[in-house]
Amino acid sequence: MKKRIYLDYASSTPIDRKVLAAMMPYFKNAFGNASSAHSFGQFARVAIEEARGIVSSFLNARPQEIVFTSGATEANNLAIQGLVRALAGSKKKERVHIITSQIEHESVLSSLVLLEQEGLAEVTYIPVDKEGIVRVEDVKNAVKENTVLVSIMYANSEIGTVQPIAEIGEMIRELKTKNQKLKIVFHTDAVQAVQFLSCDAQKLKVNLLTMSSHKIYGPKGAGALYVKDGISIAPLIYGGGQEQGMRSGTENVAAIVGMGAAVQEVQNPKSKIQAIKIRQLRDLLIRGILKNVKGVELTGSKTSRLPNNVHVRVQGVEGRDMVVSLDQKGIAVSSGSACSEKNQEPSHVLLALGYSLEEASWGVRMTLGKNTTQDEIQKVMKMFILTVEQLRRSL
Repeated sequence: MKKRIYLDYASSTPIDRKVLAAMMPYFKNAFGNASSAHSFGQFARVAIEEARGIVSSFLNARPQEIVFTSGATEANNLAIQGLVRALAGSKKKERVHIITSQIEHESVLSSLVLLEQEGLAEVTYIPVDKEGIVRVEDVKNAVKENTVLVSIMYANSEIGTVQPIAEIGEMIRELKTKNQKLKIVFHTDAVQAVQFLSCDAQKLKVNLLTMSSHKIYGPKGAGALYVKDGISIAPLIYGGGQEQGMRSGTENVAAIVGMGAAVQEVQNPKSKIQAIKIRQLRDLLIRGILKNVKGVELTGSKTSRLPNNVHVRVQGVEGRDMVVSLDQKGIAVSSGSACSEKNQEPSHVLLALGYSLEEASWGVRMTLGKNTTQDEIQKVMKMFILTVEQLRRSL
């Protein structure tokens, strides 16, 4: 069987060998429940707290500000629903105001829709410009006296656009300084950013930050939410009160240890070198496609973009047809985020950028990783050109 080429690292990454090695003891010998008082349990507890320390250090936060979850979807739900439900429980049933963007992940948008349906929140969905960037001024102009939450994704999972999170954070801080009555909490979904961008919570001026393990060469089933001290979050899962009462349930020790190891690898100086190589290969792929395929447009920003993201729209060709055809040739790409792909609907991200329903169906996303080689990129370029020609002939 010939070697397949994987270009869907934004969807999921393979577990790093060092990460897997760190996890292995907790599947067999160190299997204790971290809530148990005996030595088996305490050994597991120490491992979890070591991982918490690694994650908190990476975010420039305190260990007690890190809540481990089953992944980013749960972390986003906990951040948004948890904050609003905590406020609803402490006040009269008054609707609060939330600001977000039109291109957020489904777990953010779905949480907000639920709160709207329950009458707990009014939501303003900020538009983005043609490159998919949120304007700081638009967020500022949307703020009301009852605004309690701003949730803006750090880097978009589909088109790779990086948002001005630190600038938005500074703007919110200034507003709160001028108006002491404002109690705005700032949340960012940093899932795609962790591998490549600074996630210093203090410099970003965020109060809540979402992370995922399997996007950074760690295991699936582990995520984390940074909750700044003083922010009240109501739990969504009740039980034994694990994770400081915010997330009950026996901890997935192996996965948490794996996430800690993955975050540690992100901070390895070699990761910076890998990021440079990935960016160079990304640019090579972009240039090759734009030069050799007519009617192709790069989607998103040319400058404020993740170094591993290539998202193009091929005029007249369905993105899903490209995905299937390339997969038959041994190349794995996607037509959008993994969550939206299964819905078989035009990308809400591309629609927000101003494309029509037809134009929004032309998107193809290729995301590179640390295992991507120049030889693979050369093969992908050839197969991409061939596939477009074949599909256009069949129209």
